[in-house]
Amino acid sequence: MRYYSIAIDGPSGAGKSTMAKAISAELGCVYLDTGAIYRTVAYHMILMGISPKDRDGVNRLIDDVNIKIEFPGDGRQHMILNGYDVTDEIRTSQISQGASQVSAHPVVRDVLLDLQRDMAKSNNVIMDGRDIGTVVLPDADVKIFLTASARERAKRRLKELEEKGEKITFQQVLADIEERDERDSTRAIAPLRCAPDAIRVDTSKLNLQQSIDHLLSIIREKLGDLV
Repeated sequence: MRYYSIAIDGPSGAGKSTMAKAISAELGCVYLDTGAIYRTVAYHMILMGISPKDRDGVNRLIDDVNIKIEFPGDGRQHMILNGYDVTDEIRTSQISQGASQVSAHPVVRDVLLDLQRDMAKSNNVIMDGRDIGTVVLPDADVKIFLTASARERAKRRLKELEEKGEKITFQQVLADIEERDERDSTRAIAPLRCAPDAIRVDTSKLNLQQSIDHLLSIIREKLGDLV
C-alpha cells in the first residue's frame, strides 16, 4: 500500500499542532505531534532534577526514558512515559521551553528519530515540528513551513495558556517565543529552517479556519488521488 506523509514545520506558536489535528480529522490520517515527544523527554529530565540544558545529565538519563504513543479514541495523542500517561502534565510553558532545550542534544534526536519515522512507514501521517521536512521525513509528499509574526504567535499562545489557567503576561510569552525562535534556528543539530521544496504559509492575517482551509487546498492539490 502506498502511504503518504505530510510535514508541517515552523516556529513555536505558529499553530502547527492545532491545524495538523484538524487536517488529520478531515483526511482521516494519523496525526503525530512530534513536539509532544520532546516535551515528554523534557518532563522526565525535570522530574529527575536534571535541567534540559544539561547535556551530560540528559545523556546519562536518556536510556531511562521509555515512550509509547497511544491513540485511545478520544481525539488526543496520549504520551506514555515509563508506563504513566503524562499527556496533560507536559502542556506547560516550562515544559515547552524544556522541549526546545532538550531537542538540541544529539543523543535525544537520535533516540527519537526512529520512533517518528516508523509511524510514517505504516500509516498515512501528518507530522508537525521543527525539522520534519528537513530531517525526519525529507521525502515527505507535502512540505509546509507555517509561520506568523512573533507578536501574533504570542497572542495566540497567551490565549491558550490562559484557558489552561496559567498566569503569565503577554510580554513573558513574547520573550519566550523570541528566545525559542533564536535557539531553534541557531542550534547546531537540525535547526529550524524552511526546506527548499516546502511551501511557506504566513497565517498572521488569517483566522484559524482560513488557515486550515488554505493548508487543505495545498495538500489536496499535492496529493491528488491519494486523498
